Amino acid sequence: MRFDSISNVKAQSSKEFSNSKAQKWDFDILAFVIHLTFGFWHLDLRCDLPECTSAIDILKRTDEMKAIQSIPLQQIDSLDETFSVNYLPDLQKLRSSIEEAGLIQPVLLRKKSGGYQMICGFRRISVMKELGKSEIESRVFEEREMDEFQLFSLSLHENLTTRGFNAVEKAIALDKLIHRFQVHPAFVIDTFLPSFFLEPNEKILNTYLSLARMEDEIKTYVLKEEVSRSNVRKLSALTPDDRMAIFSLISRLKLGENRLREVLTLLGEISRRNQSTEKDIVRRPEIQEILSQKELTPSQKTDRVKKVLTDLRYPKLNQLEKAFEKKRKGLNLPSKISLQHSPFFERKGLKVEFQFETMEEYQSILSALSVLPEKEAFRLMLQKD
Repeated sequence: MRFDSISNVKAQSSKEFSNSKAQKWDFDILAFVIHLTFGFWHLDLRCDLPECTSAIDILKRTDEMKAIQSIPLQQIDSLDETFSVNYLPDLQKLRSSIEEAGLIQPVLLRKKSGGYQMICGFRRISVMKELGKSEIESRVFEEREMDEFQLFSLSLHENLTTRGFNAVEKAIALDKLIHRFQVHPAFVIDTFLPSFFLEPNEKILNTYLSLARMEDEIKTYVLKEEVSRSNVRKLSALTPDDRMAIFSLISRLKLGENRLREVLTLLGEISRRNQSTEKDIVRRPEIQEILSQKELTPSQKTDRVKKVLTDLRYPKLNQLEKAFEKKRKGLNLPSKISLQHSPFFERKGLKVEFQFETMEEYQSILSALSVLPEKEAFRLMLQKD
């Protein structure tokens, strides 16, 4: 089933419900539906109970009805990441808190054959192990007490109300909701995206789903460099090989959002123009030579790489630049005089800039400028081809 917009989803949904009771949303098979109310998820249990129960109520009842148990850490399956969305967690503050005040909030576990499965508290469990603890305070669900989607939703809710999620963790959570727990995309858009403080539309959902499928190196770069969604979409459009080749380039440069966008755009345009891959472009000798020069700073490498890419993208402009530079050098101007052409050679005319500190320097510059009209190269530079 294909949806062109959220409104179409809702309209088609209403029509399906009215036409036949047998026609239901894909997520009707789930145990409950989540509603967004004042920024919190409310879990409406699909059962015969006359009243619905919210996620907050379930957590409160868990606190009230389930006794805290001390569970040996070695009995907890640390490899089971069914409910985990952690990515590059910063454990320092949590470690300091536990060292100073102890474990304040018990973790949530579920009984399983031969031990326990982590539901919520992956970071706390990790820190407790690092600190050499043998047990951890826990509240334990029976194996069949709640289904996995319910438990995952509880885990997301608790984390949202305590620490929040970084961009990659949101991507992992959304990917699990759709691909592991089979929640309908339209439902995720309407309900979960606002909970993550994201605009509820298909474009945003697809952006985060694409991020979840990217390589770990790219995910880490996106987090550390705070890459925008538009640039994430540019990265997602690449093949894995091209994406990793570009990562080997951009990770060694000093790029803000605008420069990253420029580099990605140039690479894409050169690839289409020359019918080559981004990987082939990055591996060009002139680019690799720049990256290998240890004496250059990341900013200097960025400027030179961008110049190479611009020349490759605009070969005619590159030829004009070289011809202009040859003529400029032929004028033998003092180093403190700068002679520039119009942007992209779009119009006739030159721009002269100079600086001086003494009257002697000023007179020398004026003298050098006064003889320019006598030089053929200078007159040619004023002519527009």
